[in-house]
Amino acid sequence: MPSTPVFDWDDTTDQVNATRGLIDRLEPCVVRNEAGRVVWDNDRWDFLNKDDCPDTVHPSLWRQSRLNTAQGLFEVVPGIYQVRGLDVSNMTIIEGETGLVVVDPLTSREVAAEALGLYIRNRGERTVKAVIYTHSHGDHFGGVLGVTTNEAVAAGDCLVIAPDEFMHHAVSENIFAGPAMMRRAVYMYGRSLPVGAEASVGFGLGQALSTGTVGLIAPTDTVTGTGQEFVVDGVRLFFQLTPDTEAPSEMNFYLPDHRVLLIAENVNHSLHNILTLRGAQVRDAHAWASYITESIRLFDQVEVLIGSHNWPTWGNDEVMRMLVEQRDAYAYIHDQTVRLMNQGLTGPEIAEEIQSFPGELGRAWSVRGYYGSISHNVKAVYQRYMGWYDGNPAHLWQHPPVEQAKRYVAAIGGADTTVATAREAFETGDLRWAAELLNHVLFAEPEHVSARELQIATYERLGFAQENGTWRNIYLTGAKELREAGQETRRTGAPGKESVEMLAALATGQIFESLAVRLDGPRAAAHRLLLRWEFTDTDEVFTLLVGNGVLTPMKGDAPGGEAPQLTVRLERAALNMVLAQRTTFTEAIGSGAMAVEGDVTVLATFHGLLEKPARNFPIALP
Repeated sequence: MPSTPVFDWDDTTDQVNATRGLIDRLEPCVVRNEAGRVVWDNDRWDFLNKDDCPDTVHPSLWRQSRLNTAQGLFEVVPGIYQVRGLDVSNMTIIEGETGLVVVDPLTSREVAAEALGLYIRNRGERTVKAVIYTHSHGDHFGGVLGVTTNEAVAAGDCLVIAPDEFMHHAVSENIFAGPAMMRRAVYMYGRSLPVGAEASVGFGLGQALSTGTVGLIAPTDTVTGTGQEFVVDGVRLFFQLTPDTEAPSEMNFYLPDHRVLLIAENVNHSLHNILTLRGAQVRDAHAWASYITESIRLFDQVEVLIGSHNWPTWGNDEVMRMLVEQRDAYAYIHDQTVRLMNQGLTGPEIAEEIQSFPGELGRAWSVRGYYGSISHNVKAVYQRYMGWYDGNPAHLWQHPPVEQAKRYVAAIGGADTTVATAREAFETGDLRWAAELLNHVLFAEPEHVSARELQIATYERLGFAQENGTWRNIYLTGAKELREAGQETRRTGAPGKESVEMLAALATGQIFESLAVRLDGPRAAAHRLLLRWEFTDTDEVFTLLVGNGVLTPMKGDAPGGEAPQLTVRLERAALNMVLAQRTTFTEAIGSGAMAVEGDVTVLATFHGLLEKPARNFPIALP
């Protein structure tokens, strides 16, 4: 069993820092889009500050969520400001000689515009001279069109600065695995849950994500190495490139004239994820710790630490303590997982061995598992080195979940007997075992009423006990979807239409690569198609070959001079509109937005072979 943490409830440093420098608040803290739909509502979390912690929430998570609700415009030091509490992330605003440098413009256009408006209301109108994306996750670039325009960037009036490989990684998740990740994000972030003491209280890193219009402007300037410096409107910026840490493309930067270090998402007031539960590529915990060590060496004169989430830390001693704690947390998880891995333990076994940090590290608020957990981070480190297979031959070719469930339930003596055994486990407090048994029943017999009811109670009790906000949301979302018999699932998945703004930011080759992973290979194997795409506004030519159940995009003509069956001439915007489901190929051809030459039925065949990603696939049930 994990050791009981010793919480220093008398330490109010975080409470003081979370509200330090407050200049103004957004009242009410509600943001709507042009159609009047609410895309952000921070006021719904007011209960956290009015009520005492109930039995249905871990007191440490309650404390963290309360801190994360602080909203408004804050002065970090003269000339550097943050808007917090208008999204999951922070927007940092740096004053230059005549204009502004905006860092991480939140998730969506509406909240970013509101954040900038709050600054302007208090500090006066200034032009945005540069936007900095610290890393390649959407909550740090999606609101860019709320603080600048494509026209301003194209004219050179506003720079967009980002780390190396930013565009590749910013879109790769959305292109290939986006639909699956977005469905799992419903669980991780509690998107379908109401807020309240028996529902969502946030997820540690922040309270929620805004749901407005997401956009992207490609960088004009790229940071390719540590030590690279920019001077923007008189603001000196010293960059540290930190790839393969919290994001595959990420960077910190130091403001030497202010002695402020912006640490991106590499350091937070929470343990972060080595593998986020929504799904992603496994991060490198060893590199993560090493880059924080480099930060300690490079920026030993720093007086203030600010990040892309949570609140700042003031004072050199406190900043260094924070950096060391965070560095040691990731290093400990990495090193001890590898040590035990080399002793022959598997990921789940190591997670049972490493359930807490030792000594003073175990008492540090900054590395509590509000967002990432030691348990799933240990398994992620194991996965990075060893993969999904643990070496046991019995696990090499197991039955899929439904077939496993049928066999387990039959072996135990049927569904009713299995439920009875699970009830005993539930009543004795072995909730993990109860959940596993009941999951087998529900995958074998999804309509089993008593199994469903007991699983709901099990998930709720597990959720209420969690210090980790994402674990809480996952358990409670599972309970909610079971309670609603899957009906709510059809309404709470990702939106059915893609963002035109995001599609416009993708390279044409990336667009066609995204179609390749939507091709129904078994059906496509019966066809050989060759389509030529001529983009009249960009002078690009692409050829798409469908053969052997594979879609191969090729820039230029087909090899060997093979003649296409169909040529499509269009502007790139027309393709964006079709893929965003704002129109169809037939409508685009009829309106003249697309011109075709050759066998037009080829386009219909090709489009018919593309599978629409499932937005709402079941998780708690088969």
